[in-house]
Amino acid sequence: MSEGQQSVWTIDQLKAVDTPTLANAIETLHLRPNTEGFAPVELRCLFPELGRLCGYAVTAQVESMTPASPKEEKAFIDLFQAVSESPKPAIVAFQEIGGHADFATHCGEVMATFFARFGAAGLITDCAVRDLEQMRALRFQCFARGAVGSHSNFRVARVGVPVQVLGLAIRSGDLLHGDENGLIEIPRESLARLPQAVDSVKAREKALMESALSPGFTPQQLRGRFFE
Repeated sequence: MSEGQQSVWTIDQLKAVDTPTLANAIETLHLRPNTEGFAPVELRCLFPELGRLCGYAVTAQVESMTPASPKEEKAFIDLFQAVSESPKPAIVAFQEIGGHADFATHCGEVMATFFARFGAAGLITDCAVRDLEQMRALRFQCFARGAVGSHSNFRVARVGVPVQVLGLAIRSGDLLHGDENGLIEIPRESLARLPQAVDSVKAREKALMESALSPGFTPQQLRGRFFE
């Protein structure tokens, strides 16, 4: 079957694969440096029991700790409209642009309810969220650094602009995938070849593990196979 005839996985099929396996498969396609396309250790999956998150980014820059900056209702409505118009499922991606990021909280029960109502499956942020019990009950997945009790002076500054979430560059429409291992961006140009790449990664790892568990396994048996 030619590359043009290969099937492209649906969101549900992507969610059936763990994030590290997808990351390994993307590496084999040589579409970007292996040091790009994933979030750092600070970005934690807060509700691993809810399962994997996969969907399309809706980006915004926000600010939380500057009382001199006025809140504007229009910016919030623009954000909700962008989520509503996004391919589904949507994933809201916030970048804090103000100071004192350790105090910044970007989402709680009310915002999560609105986002979910407009078709978002979760949110990622370089700061904190709150109302963990309520968001867990909503089954609204969050990737964040942790939780903070107050929403401070949270405002939406810009919607639909490219953002940097702890070093991970995200544009609106980017395809994101995350689980308890972390979060990655899936290049659109990888999608046609990704199913075969995942199968190849799984087959290689299975063969290596079978060798490792066989009687008399030695380091020399890895020669020529470890980086194949």
